Amino acid sequence: MLDMITEALAEFWSNSGFAQFFIGDNYKFLIMICVALFFMWLAIAKKYEPLLLLPISFGMLLANLPNSGLMNEPVRELIDVLGIQMDQYGNAIPMLTQVPGEVSSNGGLLYYIFQGDALGIFPPLIFMGVGALTDFGPLIANPKSLLLGAAAQFGIFAAFLGALLLGFDLKEACSIGIIGGADGPTAIFTTTHLAPHLLSRITVAAYSYMALIPVIQPPIMKLLTTKEERAIKMEQLRPVSQREKILFPIITAMLVILILPDTASLIGMLMLGNLFRESGVTQKLATHASEAMMYIISIFIGVTVGATTRADQFLELQTIFILVLGLFAFAISTAAGVIFGKIMCRLSGGKVNPLIGAAGVSAVPMAARVAQKVGQEENPNNYLLMHAMGPNVAGVIGSAIASGIFLSFYR
Repeated sequence: MLDMITEALAEFWSNSGFAQFFIGDNYKFLIMICVALFFMWLAIAKKYEPLLLLPISFGMLLANLPNSGLMNEPVRELIDVLGIQMDQYGNAIPMLTQVPGEVSSNGGLLYYIFQGDALGIFPPLIFMGVGALTDFGPLIANPKSLLLGAAAQFGIFAAFLGALLLGFDLKEACSIGIIGGADGPTAIFTTTHLAPHLLSRITVAAYSYMALIPVIQPPIMKLLTTKEERAIKMEQLRPVSQREKILFPIITAMLVILILPDTASLIGMLMLGNLFRESGVTQKLATHASEAMMYIISIFIGVTVGATTRADQFLELQTIFILVLGLFAFAISTAAGVIFGKIMCRLSGGKVNPLIGAAGVSAVPMAARVAQKVGQEENPNNYLLMHAMGPNVAGVIGSAIASGIFLSFYR
């Protein structure tokens, strides 16, 4: 009797997740669990973009609990099929082959939700929500801010070249470079088409740096600007009519998609969401797209992105290269935007605050808020948010265009 109890307990222990930590190099799962808990601490205690970081970190935790099976693929039984093959003399030879049959084991919950990422469904839906949430008025009122949004994409192409130098192939380098746009959905969309095997590494890097914008950007902004430049107050933007706001998404969608058809999914959904907002006749659609739908899709993306970071696939030297290149891309994008902002400041006779150039990365509206915060540290009466939103929404369009360029050349 005692032997039976001991044997049952031993079997129970061997089947538990705790026992798996002591097998082979499974200690790596403990490392990833610690990383997940650290990200949770940043999200909860430090409030670093908790809407992004909390679901990502919890997905990371779930995926690295041994035997959870949440990201397991469905298993299909193999069926023996007897066929005929002709030899070189025309004689028929019986041949036994195996083909996939009925599903014998269903996949894990997060595996099925992850298909929205892998098939490129979730990113365009997020873009629809962003469009419904965003006022393009500052960009329409100050079209020159398009140049700041374009300048902030420089990090994408710098990281692309850096990835090539480190031995990544062209498609992988394109996917890594997109991290510099600070746009998680665009990074997912590009990577699923060009380098799906790098999806977990690239998406975690992109979303992590998006969440850490308030930490990464301010030192770069202060390093490249003077106190006087940061204190510059900008003139109030001109009013934008509703007709302009309605025409903008229609004309932009037509022009961009006709030039770069590969941007249709992202730009099309972005502009559709904005048209919901500005048309004046679909307010309920705009509200649901920018609130309920966007929050639901953000939860799905966050949890499944985190769940792709299994220790046995994530803790590799290649991951470190991608994280470093992503940080490099993000820093270069921020610096390029600020430097171009300084150029515009000089050309305008000191009327442009260079800080708004840092908002050219497409993390809406986080980057614009950072520009506002840094500007107010020098001048409490400085209100840069609306001015920074111009480059910020231009950055969203710019990163989608950069993705379209890569897809058109290398897909």
